[in-house]
Amino acid sequence: MKKCVFAGTFDPPTSGHRAVVEACLKIFDEVVVAIMVNTKKTPLLSEEERRVLLGKLFTGNPAVKIVIFEGAAVDLLKMENTVFYVRGVRNCNDFEYETADYYASKRLMPELVEIYIPADQDKIQLSSTLVKNSVRFKKDMFDYVPEEIKNDFLAMLEEKDV
Repeated sequence: MKKCVFAGTFDPPTSGHRAVVEACLKIFDEVVVAIMVNTKKTPLLSEEERRVLLGKLFTGNPAVKIVIFEGAAVDLLKMENTVFYVRGVRNCNDFEYETADYYASKRLMPELVEIYIPADQDKIQLSSTLVKNSVRFKKDMFDYVPEEIKNDFLAMLEEKDV
């Protein structure tokens, strides 16, 4: 059985994140979607809220496992017993960042295989930051947040008075 890890903050999960997971499911038997805890970021949603949204997005699909993880991605890969680390890339900035991170991670885990999944053309501009800015300025998120979780996401924001 082939398994990969796709990690990020998913604050909030976007249509782009869903597209990466769907691409992974064409290659791998299991996709571990890891909500990484980054203490340097101030997230809009808690890790548990993000887990709920991702769980709802992939409900009924036993090939998708949602986890919350604090630590280095290579430690998560070892814990999940896989060498395949998937990264979504939208542009050359993402590619440069991910490549620099790859070389640092490769030193810690020489067997690492990193796979880049390019964004679909209609999702190149899409990011969690764009969604948060849309929320901040009270603009429609269009198709940035998947329809299956949009109402739950908006309800979470109401509770936070955002």
